[in-house]
Amino acid sequence: MLSPSNIQIVGNEVAIAWSDGQESYFNFEELRAASPSAENQGERDILGVRHGGHDTTPRFEGVLVLRWHLVGNYAIRFDFSDGHNSGLYSYDYLRALPRHS
Repeated sequence: MLSPSNIQIVGNEVAIAWSDGQESYFNFEELRAASPSAENQGERDILGVRHGGHDTTPRFEGVLVLRWHLVGNYAIRFDFSDGHNSGLYSYDYLRALPRHS
């Protein structure tokens, strides 16, 4: 099962070493913009109509990752300096995000 073996802050990025030997680097601002939270992505009702969220990718200039929390064996929740902390980034979601190597 894929999981992070190490998570560190390196400059303005979150660096994740994965259990399969891969490494991912996520810029704070891009990670915040990619939050899978309902605040960012919106929510769909039973008819598939999206409520809330952003139609364009928002910018979060200067935002920092203050800390992170592992959620079960499947996700990471990041605490950002703008107060956002409701997005659960599943390991699969993080691996699918564009990343810097």
